[in-house]
Order: sequence, then structure tokens, then C-alpha cells
Amino acid sequence: MRIRMTVAMPEGATRNGEPWPALGEETDVPAADSAHLVAAGVAEEVPTKEPPRRRTSAAKEVRGSADGGGP
Repeated sequence: MRIRMTVAMPEGATRNGEPWPALGEETDVPAADSAHLVAAGVAEEVPTKEPPRRRTSAAKEVRGSADGGGP
């Protein structure tokens, strides 16, 4: 999940050996990590740029009468 930092981490702080992104910068982190960071208030989720996918109806249109015959 992509997040944006909403606070500056202390100088020298690292995550998995890498420096934390600066205030306002975005990064990708695993979903569990991002949920924790968002809940703690140190990051916010970055909305995806893809439009939501539409679900198609699984039901097929039935034509004719209930007994399967014509009109």
C-alpha cells in the first residue's frame, strides 16, 4: 500500500535499514505496516490513481415466459 508521511521521523531513524521518507514523501509498504502507521497517525493512505472496477452482473437476462417458451 502506498502511504504519505504526515510527520518527520527523528534524524537517523531507519526502517529495515533504510532512512524513513521525509515529511510529505510517499512510499510503498506492506499492508500490515501501512495500517499500523496510519492508525498511529504518522502516515496517511495515498489513494490509488486507478478508477474503481465495475462489477458485472452475474445474472443473465431471461427472455420469454417462465416455462422457457416464447412470448
